[in-house]
Amino acid sequence: MPAIPESSAVIADVAVENDYDGFAEAYTAENETSLLNAYYVRPAIVDLAGDVAGRRILDAGCGAGPVSVALRDRGAVVSGFDRSAKMVELARQRLGDDVDLRVADITGPLPYPDGAFDDAVAALVLHYLEDWTAPLAELRRVLKPGGRLIVVVNHPILLKMVHRETDYFATTKWSDEYNFNGQKAVLTYWHRPLHAMTDAFTAAGFRTAVISEPPPAPEAHELFPDEMARFPSGAFLSFMFFVLEAA
Repeated sequence: MPAIPESSAVIADVAVENDYDGFAEAYTAENETSLLNAYYVRPAIVDLAGDVAGRRILDAGCGAGPVSVALRDRGAVVSGFDRSAKMVELARQRLGDDVDLRVADITGPLPYPDGAFDDAVAALVLHYLEDWTAPLAELRRVLKPGGRLIVVVNHPILLKMVHRETDYFATTKWSDEYNFNGQKAVLTYWHRPLHAMTDAFTAAGFRTAVISEPPPAPEAHELFPDEMARFPSGAFLSFMFFVLEAA
């Protein structure tokens, strides 16, 4: 889950690998208590998930496991996977050996049976991918009928805010440089307009139940007074949240 970029890179002409193995520990340390991660994304996911006691939830792209911990603390039975072996290692340290954590790539077949989960979370994962077709199909497959998928992606207006010359309606690759706990890293994303996102959800067999642009947690104003002073309304645009229901 990216922090605020240190500098804005040019729109990418070539692929830049999002190699989380190379900065997993720095990324995890940076985002443990960051505004965007700890006081924006995670509480918003928990709010959207609601009562999860006893529900089997798949954390797709689990990273070091902070979302899994938050949901498990509320009674969910969590499983998770990530492409980064180092991230999965950190998640095991956090969650323990009794949680089903695997190294797997969301762009390929997932190592779970059909209808294995009540819910799934894909937090800040899909925006790294040009094609959402196979990942959404696999997430739909492993959900029970009526199951929910909570998706968090870069807000579709974000690229236009950073690079005003870009075409909002085009699917565009772009990169930003970040400083995670003193370690620099480049992350590369795929922008797509809002209608392309919802069209992809529908094509994969999901119904869009909620589209949310939530404010940060109330305590963010006290903990991050300088950052929050920039936003008189108390809210800002960074990510967009969806709750999808499997048809």
